[in-house]
Amino acid sequence: MTVRTTPGDPPRTVLLRRGEVHTPADPFATAMAVTGDRVAWVGSESAADALAPGADEVVDLDGALVTPAFTDAHVHTTATGLALTGLDLAGAPSLARALARVTEHAAAAEAGGVLTGHGWDTTDWPERRAPTRAELDAAAGGRPLYLTRVDAHSALATTALLDLVPGVRALPGYHPTGPLTDAAHHAVRRAADEAVTPTRRAAAQRAARARAASLGIGSFHECGGPDISSEEDLTRLLARAAAEPGPRVFGYWGELVTSAKEAERVRDLGAVGAGGDLFADGSLGSHTAHLCHPYADHPDAGHAGSAHLTARDVAAHVAACTEAGLQAGFHAIGDAALAAVTEGVAAAAERVGDARVRALRHRVEHAEMLTDETVAAFAAHALTASVQPAFDAAWGGEEGMYARRLGAARARTLNPFARLLRAGVPLAFGSDAPVTPLAPWEALRAAAFHRTPEHRVSVRAAFAAHTRGGWRAVGRDDAGVLVPGAPADYALWRTGALVVQAPDDRVARWSTDPRSGTPGLPELTPGAPLPECLRTVVGGRTVYDRLNE
Repeated sequence: MTVRTTPGDPPRTVLLRRGEVHTPADPFATAMAVTGDRVAWVGSESAADALAPGADEVVDLDGALVTPAFTDAHVHTTATGLALTGLDLAGAPSLARALARVTEHAAAAEAGGVLTGHGWDTTDWPERRAPTRAELDAAAGGRPLYLTRVDAHSALATTALLDLVPGVRALPGYHPTGPLTDAAHHAVRRAADEAVTPTRRAAAQRAARARAASLGIGSFHECGGPDISSEEDLTRLLARAAAEPGPRVFGYWGELVTSAKEAERVRDLGAVGAGGDLFADGSLGSHTAHLCHPYADHPDAGHAGSAHLTARDVAAHVAACTEAGLQAGFHAIGDAALAAVTEGVAAAAERVGDARVRALRHRVEHAEMLTDETVAAFAAHALTASVQPAFDAAWGGEEGMYARRLGAARARTLNPFARLLRAGVPLAFGSDAPVTPLAPWEALRAAAFHRTPEHRVSVRAAFAAHTRGGWRAVGRDDAGVLVPGAPADYALWRTGALVVQAPDDRVARWSTDPRSGTPGLPELTPGAPLPECLRTVVGGRTVYDRLNE
């Protein structure tokens, strides 16, 4: 039902009833009232009877589950939209099939401009290699083509694209036939990004936000920066999100800040923090994450990845951001990179005061290869770990990419979610889309059924990290939960029975006894059907709806 309002009208009240409401305010709640953009009440059917006559709209949930909308704490919106609307090689089973998809895309694309694509991954290809430049030139029909690896930390480029980037062949990371990394990759990426027309960029951003809304995602954190996107891309996205219905977007700009003037420039972009993809290192898949000990599978026996920031750089950035009251953040995956980040944060805390550092909840993206020392440093300085459970689902396990890159013993240390929670480190879950898809319930399943059992967390803890955790990561403690006064960001789900699912068989009796009042969540055991989103509401406004279909 659509009700038209005019400026000055009192806020509308919507009453949802005859469902299951996931709320700490009442573990047995079956109804919820929303007035304007806020949750007004949660409770029982008997109380809903009294509220119904005064509601502007009554929604019969017919047993649907109501939860807070998800927050995805790490997204690249335009790249996600381009993959959704264009050339996506994720899931290509072989080199031959990947090249065939390139040929099909090039033939169907409009003439002129630079072709872009994403998602190739040689890990499980029978050929175990990337396309050569000559193969890619032939597949693309001689057109300029930029094709990022699944982790976006290396890319393939055709000769026609390289010819558009003066001096690229002399830059670090250039390879005469294979993938580009480091400075060469960044230079080619900039050329490809500049070739995306405003119309195509807008369509990609809208496609990504629409996909997020259809999955019950009510907000996400855009992680931009000069080495992965552009200022124009960020500002246009933020303006579009403010003007058009859809998930909320919180912007981060990953550029090194060393002064109050530079911090103010980040704010002028509309960003909530100088972080996101401020690279301390690269990725494991591209052999560019910075390690304390060399990779197990690199042709160069001494190769240990790439360091982009020193502890001194980190300290200067955190100190300057703290002085300016601006949240700082870093991309750090390898153990050496994480050691540099935590050493730099500790130095900044000595310089400007630990209480001030802790208050801003500076964050680290990915934080995969942690040690006891770096986990303790995260806890000591109140660093938020912005992590992606789908990484383990995609690349973990005894035979996965992590084990090939690092050896099985080191691979088993990655993504230690349970250890972080035990240490009191706040978690914010995300996807790093398009690296892994926007898929919040799949992320919860990946965290609860981590390939390394000792790193598993309860579904309840994972749910908190993917809802309230993302809001807390931007300094908001009043959101991501359905209680009176909270923002009315919620999703409706068709699902099976609700359960309390622990990370293993050692389940305390209180957690499964209905008398404990522990709110249940959908069954996420691998193989079980996942919840289906029926409606997503942001700030009291419906942004996705198929409830009555």
